[in-house]
Amino acid sequence: MKRIENYDLSNQNTFRMKVKAALYIEYDNVEELQSLDLKALPQPVFHMGAGSNLLFTKDFPGTILHSNIKFIKYVDMGLDEVLLTVGSGVVFDDLIANVAGNGLWGMENLSLIPGEVGAAAVQNIGAYGVEAKDVISGVVCLDTKDWTKTVFKVGECAYGYRDSRFKHERGRYIITSVLFRVTRKYSPKLDYGGVRAALEGRDLQALTPMDVREAIIGIRNAKLPDPAQIGSAGSFFKNPVISREHFERFATPETPHYDLPDGTVKVPAAWLIDQCGFRGKVLGGAQVYEKQPLVIVNASGSASLEDVLALENQIIAAVQERYEITLHPEVDHI
Repeated sequence: MKRIENYDLSNQNTFRMKVKAALYIEYDNVEELQSLDLKALPQPVFHMGAGSNLLFTKDFPGTILHSNIKFIKYVDMGLDEVLLTVGSGVVFDDLIANVAGNGLWGMENLSLIPGEVGAAAVQNIGAYGVEAKDVISGVVCLDTKDWTKTVFKVGECAYGYRDSRFKHERGRYIITSVLFRVTRKYSPKLDYGGVRAALEGRDLQALTPMDVREAIIGIRNAKLPDPAQIGSAGSFFKNPVISREHFERFATPETPHYDLPDGTVKVPAAWLIDQCGFRGKVLGGAQVYEKQPLVIVNASGSASLEDVLALENQIIAAVQERYEITLHPEVDHI
């Protein structure tokens, strides 16, 4: 078990904010985690994954916990429906490469999203018409009240748009592994975000999960910054959901949107931000990414928290004034 005081978190958050934690603990298995006396650690105690969806607002005065539990175990590879259990510290995209490489469908549209398996189950990450909840079967946790093992079926996880019970009961449950359900049956999802266009000319009936994964990676690389090169936390804002009446007050036939089953409308936050003139806008060391206005980047490599928050607030105010829509950050502010 790794235990480091006054730990530099600069390389533990993809925004590359220069902050430190009073104590950093990385555990390799469930037994090491259970051995910790959380009340005796510097407070507060915060569990994080790869730091790909976080904005640290200052040095962290307490303890950062991080899982290094890494395994991928297939339960039965002989069935059409295949179950697997995965350690919370596995890089999520490594898992998708493994699953798609085995010819299994279900995860490929989530390719190249930064982060780890445990955090993916907390955040209910999603992209190109698929969310984590669509492939999660259950979540295995330790309840920090008494360190007992707790298993939640997917229906008990209260999953919503970038939401889950683990976000509302933050700190109580620490995810140690996640159960996934994927399939051998041909089941590509191509009708979202230009995926079908990226596969133009291909025999769609001959596609493999790896083919779709590679198309998704190509789309993402064309419009999203590589966190290894430019600091960011991915999509900074959630796509707002508004009433049909509200949408029709400003919409034209060209306005991008997604009609939801309950009659409401999801509007791409990137489009709203772009319409308000923020694409490429620079404020200090922070910038709205030119290729995708949903992303705020640490363009200088040394952006201050004040730069990022000021740019965030300017965007929220502009969209509210023009469209009467309040954007909410997808990125957790810590």
